[in-house]
Amino acid sequence: MVGRKPYFIAAVFLLPALLLYTLAFIVPIFQTAYMSFFSWNGIKNVALEYVGLQNYSAMFQKPEFYRSLKNIGVFILASFLLILPVAFALAHIVTSKMKGRRFFKIAFFMPSVLPLTAVGLMWQFLLKGEGGLVNMVLSAIGASSLTHDWLGEPAIAIYVVVVVNAWIYCGLNMIIFASGMVAIPEQLYEAAAMDGAVGFKRLWYITVPMMQETLKIFSILAVTQSLRVFGQIFVMTGGGPNGATDVPTTLLYYESFKYNNFGMGNAIGTFIIVAALLSTVVLNKLMNTKTMK
Repeated sequence: MVGRKPYFIAAVFLLPALLLYTLAFIVPIFQTAYMSFFSWNGIKNVALEYVGLQNYSAMFQKPEFYRSLKNIGVFILASFLLILPVAFALAHIVTSKMKGRRFFKIAFFMPSVLPLTAVGLMWQFLLKGEGGLVNMVLSAIGASSLTHDWLGEPAIAIYVVVVVNAWIYCGLNMIIFASGMVAIPEQLYEAAAMDGAVGFKRLWYITVPMMQETLKIFSILAVTQSLRVFGQIFVMTGGGPNGATDVPTTLLYYESFKYNNFGMGNAIGTFIIVAALLSTVVLNKLMNTKTMK
């Protein structure tokens, strides 16, 4: 009995947090999945109508749903082609011995701690078609032909929002990469330098291989954050123009709170949860297999 006492004490201390996590996260997940099989308009005294898989069938028949998945693909692609290299480079700067690195660390990380609503509104004003600072600067330097209604043109709006999203999250991922870099033993770099591995060779043969776990964390966060992106899109474009920047979370919001179709909203929410879980499992499997090789 004495040997079990430490485990009992640990369980007692963990129980409140576990109960809170269950009530705040696990229970709502099952409620979302349950509600996705019903039709309900959100009014308290209105009875739920069981419809089976009709909400899912209707969801997969909506062209805007597939357009939202395409936009998620753009976000994921931008995470690996834009956020990853920029955040990696920033992490290399803030972990170097250059002067002013503390200032750069704060400056690069600042966008990640600002409220998404404030950031979205700021960029909305900057990117206005008329009176926006970006267009004013382009006109001032004689590049009026490059001015656009950045958030009002369907062909480019999603790419503009993706760039803003990268600006927001590069700082956060910089911290993730920096934590991986400082964990690499300095002796490895010293040994590599004696063998002639400097500059890019040092980066490619020492830094990158030693950061496989960090890259796995980044990959999982990149996909899951892309699946649940909402705030900056809702504030900047509201999913427009004409649904050009819609993602599953904006569809969820409009189906539930604009059209009072809570069954469909819960079906979309369940899809997001399942997609996030599956992508996490698959990426874990793929990255673990690659690390073992």
